[in-house]
Amino acid sequence: MAISSDLIRGHIDTIIMARLMKGDTYGYEINKELRTRTKGVFEIKEATLYSAFRRLESSDYISSYWGPNEGGARRRYYHLTDLGRLECSAQLSAWCETRSLLDRLLQTED
Repeated sequence: MAISSDLIRGHIDTIIMARLMKGDTYGYEINKELRTRTKGVFEIKEATLYSAFRRLESSDYISSYWGPNEGGARRRYYHLTDLGRLECSAQLSAWCETRSLLDRLLQTED
């Protein structure tokens, strides 16, 4: 099943912030988790992911720092700020309302 990028596009920031609610992590790990949770159906293109990180950082929703060098390339970790937690909660609430509305609009039986 292919997911239309149009359906997901407006929710990339919320997807990233929701993941960061669980704790700090880095870009590759976020994408790996998305692929796993969706059984390979969905992943964010690298350019889209890092554009979202820049956008979220400039809005003060996330901050970043360099993690320890553990035998490989250094990784930039991302952290959800207090403002980001508030925004994520608001976006998740808006998503629940949107999902409920769409369910009603797409219902085929009365």
